[in-house]
Amino acid sequence: MLNARICDVKTGSPATMQLFGKGKKTRRVPLAQRTASHFKKYLQRFHPDENEYSQKYIFYTMRYGEHHRMTANNVRVFLREYGQKARKYCPEIPENVHPHLFRHSRAMHLYQRGMDLTLVSQWLGHANLQTTLVYAHADTEQKRRAIELAESSSSPAKKNPSTGKYTVSDEETLKKLYGLR
Repeated sequence: MLNARICDVKTGSPATMQLFGKGKKTRRVPLAQRTASHFKKYLQRFHPDENEYSQKYIFYTMRYGEHHRMTANNVRVFLREYGQKARKYCPEIPENVHPHLFRHSRAMHLYQRGMDLTLVSQWLGHANLQTTLVYAHADTEQKRRAIELAESSSSPAKKNPSTGKYTVSDEETLKKLYGLR
């Protein structure tokens, strides 16, 4: 996102943002309308003289009166500082707040709320689904819901009691199953 320019964001319907990832991969991701609204306010505050076609970086720092693209190190320093301040009021905040924590948390929230892992992978810009599996550990709540679903009356196995039962009456097949043949 630090490479994103104002012109990379489209706030219409649907609102989208073009991102440039590792290996010069480009992808367009959807934005919630609420995010698009916040972005417009951000532009008014921090880029009041720019239009939607501006090539200026969205996130910047000021050095010697000039705009410079914000660096990953700037973000790490800001997040560490604000994370420490926030922990004074909310001890649940981790001690080490870093940029990737937000990426991981958002991916887990999407996954926990039912987004298919393939879509989460695309949203993250992963070329390989295996990379996304790092995010896909099931939490206790997901496991509880899965057990409840399996035991509920709406479970496919409960609707048709013969589902899942397999009977073998053929002597040859029984011998194979028991390893006698």
